[in-house]
Amino acid sequence: MQYRAMNDLPKRRAGDRLNGPPTVIGVGVTLNGDLIAPGSVMLSGQVRGDGQIGGILSIAKGAHWEGEVRTQAAVIAGSLTGNITVRDKLELGSAAVIRGKVQAGMLAIARGAVIEGETLVTSGAPITEFEEKRQTES
Repeated sequence: MQYRAMNDLPKRRAGDRLNGPPTVIGVGVTLNGDLIAPGSVMLSGQVRGDGQIGGILSIAKGAHWEGEVRTQAAVIAGSLTGNITVRDKLELGSAAVIRGKVQAGMLAIARGAVIEGETLVTSGAPITEFEEKRQTES
């Protein structure tokens, strides 16, 4: 029997593929202004402004971003008011709410997630629907 280290296992979820330390905006923190981050961003608080994220954007359950966002990939369990453009994969957890235009290379939506706006999948791949099995962070 052959064993593989945990680091060698396939990383199926976008949130499992974080590279390097992310920028963290914690619970109770509000950022007013545009955010430019070369790497990943983990949002547990609030942002009011546009975002340019070079890595993965993670919006926790209970967190909110208001503004236009461009990112490499995203995992959203909270809410976003504004347009979002994702070059690779966008995953929406069951508590996610997006009010605005969504454009993504690939899109996976958990049962219960809400998108109020136009949706465009640029790769032509079908939208994947799934039942969320992992608990989202509060």
